[in-house]
Amino acid sequence: MDNLTLILGGASSGKSAYAERLAQATGRPLVYLATGQAGDGEMAAKIARHQARRGPDWQLIEAPLDLCTPLSGLGGKVVLLDCLTLWLSNQLAAGHTIGAETDRLLGAIAASRAAVIAVSNELGLGLVPADPISRAFRDAQGHLNQRFAAAAARVTFIAAGLPLALKAPQ
Repeated sequence: MDNLTLILGGASSGKSAYAERLAQATGRPLVYLATGQAGDGEMAAKIARHQARRGPDWQLIEAPLDLCTPLSGLGGKVVLLDCLTLWLSNQLAAGHTIGAETDRLLGAIAASRAAVIAVSNELGLGLVPADPISRAFRDAQGHLNQRFAAAAARVTFIAAGLPLALKAPQ
């Protein structure tokens, strides 16, 4: 998909800040498609920091589960989808079938005229989690990242705030 860029990295690696700069550099209208929810004080503070860093030029759409509906009406804009990891967690908590929801989301991105920059955590670089639920989530995240990386025209890995191009248009 020519309109999809995937930004991967670990927690607090600088993924979102990099994705924001990438979106702003296009000069197109900016949309922040947020999947996170302020379920506790720490998450509320993180969301507030992200909003302050972005500033007023961004249209905010909060969509913890349904990303397809808002994507259908955002043609001509740059959409920063932040983040796929929280979207996955929300889908699992809602009891949805991840493969089917991923198919729907990738289909909506392919049908959209928007440029989509999706941010996702790379969970497979750390220790093997001790419990089965955490291992299942890590595996689901890995499969989701693989699907998005295969579909994306561009994939960048962020480590310590530095980008490493993994995939670029030919």
